[in-house]
Amino acid sequence: MSNTIHLLLKQNIGAKNSPVVKVGDEVKRGQLVADFEGLGAYLHASVDGKVIEVTEDEIVIQPNEVQGEDFVKIEKGATIAETVKNAGIVGLGGAGFPAHIKLGTDLGGTGYVLCNAAECEPILTHNMQQLLAEPEKLLRGMKLCMEACNAAHGVFAIKEIHEKEILTMQEIIDDERISVHILPDMYPMGEERAIVRECLGIVLETDKLPAEANAVVINSETMCAVANAVDDLKPLIEKDLTVAGYLNTANSLEIYNNVPIGTRVGDLIERAGGLFKHGEYGEIIMGGPFTGKSTTLDSPITKTTGGILVTKPYPKDERKMGLLVCACGGNEDRLREIADHMGSTVVGVERCKQAIEGKGGALKCENPGHCPGQAQKMLSLKKAGAQTVLISNCTDCTNTVMGIAPKMNIPVYHQTDTPLDTMHIERVRFLKDGQKK
Repeated sequence: MSNTIHLLLKQNIGAKNSPVVKVGDEVKRGQLVADFEGLGAYLHASVDGKVIEVTEDEIVIQPNEVQGEDFVKIEKGATIAETVKNAGIVGLGGAGFPAHIKLGTDLGGTGYVLCNAAECEPILTHNMQQLLAEPEKLLRGMKLCMEACNAAHGVFAIKEIHEKEILTMQEIIDDERISVHILPDMYPMGEERAIVRECLGIVLETDKLPAEANAVVINSETMCAVANAVDDLKPLIEKDLTVAGYLNTANSLEIYNNVPIGTRVGDLIERAGGLFKHGEYGEIIMGGPFTGKSTTLDSPITKTTGGILVTKPYPKDERKMGLLVCACGGNEDRLREIADHMGSTVVGVERCKQAIEGKGGALKCENPGHCPGQAQKMLSLKKAGAQTVLISNCTDCTNTVMGIAPKMNIPVYHQTDTPLDTMHIERVRFLKDGQKK
């Protein structure tokens, strides 16, 4: 290993980390390199090596040529939550909320720990692979989370299309308090409030947390990290992720386990075969097609990175474009970025009917995945002069858009079109016959 590791000092919800190492220090894999105050999470070295740079934003480590499998163990806490805190674990599904805060919730011996095993974003598959490879670890993580939260019940929420994964978990569950709930195959079933609604039948308001339903929601990969921390005293120093798209390989999708946090995107793409050499690519997305953001070859993998997607070039369309922004997908800035890739001029912007603005201007859907219709929004965009529309809607919202747009002679682009086209996956357009809403 010779490529540098870049550990960002801001990788999760809450406070920015403060370095506790300096240039020239030799560090061991798992060693604490940055502290935090208030809401946050510790940061640990993901490789053996030497600190070569410390800035306001990152710690840069030059890895040793030879890397061992050993790591510096964390201190075991008086509680499970304290051990998880020492491990620096945050939500690995993308949100990045410090896990020890969730595990400090007391559900009073009556509540639920809900495992988000939906892996809702298209293309991303590493969570399902981990479930199949280490189901016992996931079950162990569930039991630890239930113990930490004083929960009476545990539920694995898995999409119906993942039949093998559902059977795998059902076969190993050895506790009557724990069950599997089968989710409909729709986006965004992995959204926290959607998980609560599907598993418990409770629709939370946009500003309410699962605790209001006497529940805690934890991503499946996070649960496995909890098991690693408690059983092996291992800090969060590695990430599982999916690398896919316009790559110079026979197989355009690779799953990588135990990638050191801080690895450059470009180094990981080279490991997957490199960028497609017979034509220009569109962009590199960090995350999934719905919620991912454009990134660069020099950007580092963080604790919350779920995927690296390289797209083929975006189609060109110079017609006037309207944007329909959904709380479940890309925000207005992201849609404008895609419109720019396409060479389109944006003439109007509307928000999905159920999108409610929350703290910091972020949008929240009143009832994720259930859409009341978008006819009024489409009419407004047409009145603004839109000849095409670019949307970021969930499965059901997209279905309602397609129920009206063709009648108005307005072609529809979805923000996920180019990533899905790159992978030869069916575009998001209509609900299939018999699909649950």
